[in-house]
Amino acid sequence: MVSGTGYLDQFLSEEAAGSLVQESLNSLMLDGRKVLVLIPDGTRSMPMPMMFTLFEKYFAGKAAALDYLVALGTHQPLTDAQLSQLVGRKVTNATAGSSKIFNHLWNDPETFTQIGVIPSEDITRFSNGQLHGDVPVRLNKLIMDYDHLLICGPVFPHEVVGFSGGNKYFFPGIAGAEIINFTHWLGALLTSSQIIGSGYTPVRAVIDRAAGFLEKPVHCFCLVVTHEGLSGLYFGKAHEAWEAAAALSAQKHIVYVEKPYKKVISVMPSLYDDIWTGAKGMYKMEPVVEDGGEVIIYAPQISEVSYTHGNILDEIGYHCRDFFVKQWEQYKHYPHGVLAHSTHLRGLGTYDEATGKETLRIKVTLATGIPEERCRKIGLGYLDPAAFTPEDWMGKEDEGVLVVPRAGEMLYRIKPQ
Repeated sequence: MVSGTGYLDQFLSEEAAGSLVQESLNSLMLDGRKVLVLIPDGTRSMPMPMMFTLFEKYFAGKAAALDYLVALGTHQPLTDAQLSQLVGRKVTNATAGSSKIFNHLWNDPETFTQIGVIPSEDITRFSNGQLHGDVPVRLNKLIMDYDHLLICGPVFPHEVVGFSGGNKYFFPGIAGAEIINFTHWLGALLTSSQIIGSGYTPVRAVIDRAAGFLEKPVHCFCLVVTHEGLSGLYFGKAHEAWEAAAALSAQKHIVYVEKPYKKVISVMPSLYDDIWTGAKGMYKMEPVVEDGGEVIIYAPQISEVSYTHGNILDEIGYHCRDFFVKQWEQYKHYPHGVLAHSTHLRGLGTYDEATGKETLRIKVTLATGIPEERCRKIGLGYLDPAAFTPEDWMGKEDEGVLVVPRAGEMLYRIKPQ
């Protein structure tokens, strides 16, 4: 059963959110229990300081422990300063008040425990015959030290899974590389343009299948957020709370336009600090760019392709799905999650094996702090951000140009005829 509420034309007050959190936590009877809360990092809009305060208030003197694990996936660990900004409290030595805040370390094998294996026959079914082989399901072993797991995070249209949130905080949030790579490559084979903003996708089915191995009780707070405020807050079992939030997100986070544009300028907010995360300025805009058009990712604050995977992306570059699929023997040894990111940013295209020619539907250009030489090397266009002013292009929709402030979370689509 799901509790909560959501609005299209107004926002929840902190008081209303507090009442829902209090009722929800009381229903779980967590007195004397050790509770671990999975939370996002700073690359998603989220009133985490408010939720942190509410948890602290309503768990006070009840839970034996209330700690947090940042569901980083393969993102970089957060410093104390970054954690302080995330939760709105002074964090020292990964501790705020009586709560510890842990970073997930995806590349440290000592931090994992295996909870199950998705058998090959299921993998074949989920991928419609495109992928085979068992997939081990490993999670951060920290979960074994707690009695109850809570998820607290926002839901947005997402390029790999359809809509983020819910059990995605386990996979890839605190998961091992095997299932991270599998789910992301499955999403790439299906293509971002087909998955993003869709409901129950094959990737979501895999994530829920993997979550079925968990033997700990799990509940979830799913939030629907814009930069203006909190539109929805739902609580319940992970899949059910996610389903309710995704339904509202589909109405709040998708913008419909009348026609495609030849140029879209995505102005990326400061919460994105590399292209690995800032690529959302492409994913969310690709559906409204006309064939032969261009997406410009304007983010002067970004100076790195990926703090985690930049060296690999320098080797493989950015290409469409078929470029890798039709040359699989050459690329199969690279992490499939990185290959997936490459295809998501580069978008739709084709590859001719006979001629070695890659034909891409649209152009992707970076106006960032990444040098021109590196942009060209990895197959992306370059603009000097100091010489490019997005404001100069505003108001030119009739000329086929769309400027999107605070790009990255709202999905744009062509209005159905």
